[in-house]
Amino acid sequence: MTYLVPLPVVMPLIGAALTLLLLGRPRAQRWVSLTVLTATVAVAAMLLVQSSLNGPLVVEVGGWAAPIGIVLVADQLAALMLVVSAAVTLCVLVYSIGQGMADGNEETPLSVYHPTYLVLTAGVCNAFLSGDLFNLYVGFEILLVASYVLLTLGSTETRIRAGTTYVVVSLLSSVIFLVAIGLVYAATGTLNLAQLVDRLDALPDDVRLVLQGMLLLAFGIKAAVFPLSAWLPDSYPTAPAPVTAVFAGLLTKVGVYAIIRTETLLFPGGRTATLLLVTAVLTMVVGILGAVAQSDIKRLLSFTLISHIGYMLFGVGLTTALGLSAAIFYVVHHITIQTTLFLAAGLVERRGGSTAMDRLGGLARLSPLLAVLFFVPALNLAGIPPFSGFLGKLGLVQAGIDNGGVLAWILVAGGLLTSLLTLYAIARVWNLAFWRAPHPDMPAVVGSATAARTDGAEQPHQVVTVGQTGAVMPKMMIAPTVALVAFGLVLTLVAGPLFDLSTDAANDLLRRTPYVEAVFPGGTP
Repeated sequence: MTYLVPLPVVMPLIGAALTLLLLGRPRAQRWVSLTVLTATVAVAAMLLVQSSLNGPLVVEVGGWAAPIGIVLVADQLAALMLVVSAAVTLCVLVYSIGQGMADGNEETPLSVYHPTYLVLTAGVCNAFLSGDLFNLYVGFEILLVASYVLLTLGSTETRIRAGTTYVVVSLLSSVIFLVAIGLVYAATGTLNLAQLVDRLDALPDDVRLVLQGMLLLAFGIKAAVFPLSAWLPDSYPTAPAPVTAVFAGLLTKVGVYAIIRTETLLFPGGRTATLLLVTAVLTMVVGILGAVAQSDIKRLLSFTLISHIGYMLFGVGLTTALGLSAAIFYVVHHITIQTTLFLAAGLVERRGGSTAMDRLGGLARLSPLLAVLFFVPALNLAGIPPFSGFLGKLGLVQAGIDNGGVLAWILVAGGLLTSLLTLYAIARVWNLAFWRAPHPDMPAVVGSATAARTDGAEQPHQVVTVGQTGAVMPKMMIAPTVALVAFGLVLTLVAGPLFDLSTDAANDLLRRTPYVEAVFPGGTP
């Protein structure tokens, strides 16, 4: 089954080429994109099953043997990330297609959207499967170049300004990562992750610490950890709702994945555990305080995105199997829930004409379905029992208590405080946007509101009376949001097996030998 390993990268790239050839034929582009991403979900699911049953699957690209050639490795962690990311990108694509059709640009969409979206998917998948540092860098650059285009779709002044900040910060992190790669190669003579396991262990402690610090700095910027996260709230909310959703769900998690992979495989022993734990508590608390201060739903969700990255670093910094498995579980949960909330925010903007809470109101009465689509994932994000958010936080708290250190207890307290403040922030959104009386400036008919199109222009909605929810919010926008809400609930129902899978992945990461032996069955050269 190793032939399946490169397909999550190859299929989106082929799909991107086909959609470029189909410029001017939007319907054909849509069908190609949907088919490719559906197939990617299926392949990712098969890789997860096979890696769970048979261990990591390895492919030597072009037939060049490691460490000279590039290897792609699908272990349980990588396969799990592939399944979740592919499912999320498919749902967001359906949502964006529904938005384009409803806004009247079905026949004339921005032709570059579909190929760019598929390239972004290929970059994310390549980062998860990469078996060497340079190919990981390539994966980051592929997804970042695609994200530049998606972030500035329509070339409006606001998006160009936000995109400029995003580009500068991303280039800085890429330069740091590239310098770190050069230092690693100079010190070890290889960039293959499995080969680096032995060679990094043989280096002096101070050299290893410098290399580890450089990689952590690069990945920390990409993951938006405090104090490297100021760029995110100013960049993400300006993009169209589907773009913001996929960015929030996936891009920062690729940085978290890179931290998990390198900290466990290349730099075991917890030399930076204290740094990670301090960063985790600061990210949680500062991020959620920023969320509480916001008056716009998208910006509020952007700050909660930053804040909850701290939970993932908490699990990694504990350097225990329980902490790491809880962190992996929380990554899966957060990708799903954060994406869902941003899609729901897009529906709020469509129905209410704005995401500014002081200009909204009465949405629970005007659109009960929208209220449910926001309320359920919001409770999940806040960690209300019995949702997956609560279970993930419970695992992290248990890991912190088992650790017993002073810093671990501070993290437990910080995590509980963050959860309470998240609930407060969500309750504030619910009260202002959904529960109170409608704001006078809210459109009485849909014809008086506008929605952000994929191409950046403002397209008036068709005139429909309030209460006709199906017309206000098209089925192709509602359906993927409902699917992701349901997926979040499924995570709760299968939390036991998912925790078992996360625990197996964490144990393999901490042992390191399954990964190394899969790449080099005859021993590391």
